[in-house]
Amino acid sequence: MGLKIIESFDGNFTLEAEAKAELFTLLTGENFLKQVTEQLQCDRAEFAELLFQPVPYSTATPKGMPPEFEKYRESKDYEIINVPPNFMFKAKIFKPSRLCAIYRVFNNEE
Repeated sequence: MGLKIIESFDGNFTLEAEAKAELFTLLTGENFLKQVTEQLQCDRAEFAELLFQPVPYSTATPKGMPPEFEKYRESKDYEIINVPPNFMFKAKIFKPSRLCAIYRVFNNEE
């Protein structure tokens, strides 16, 4: 069985307003932000209100994300995390099945 090469993948999605509001509340919760700052070893993290669906690796998306989000991956000021599955469930988001969230990180030097 060979590998299937994906030439293009539509990573666009739309969230219902209620689901998006619930997810944003979860992603900005005090306890979750504390966990994020501990994991990222930074002084403070702030949800940038940016989400994307991971996409299959291809020639057009070698980083597994839509090209417009690659600048955040390459920046030391931002970190990309997987949205926890239980957050997706609580917000009643089932499609897409996975999302990534972008956080701005702050350290004392700034």
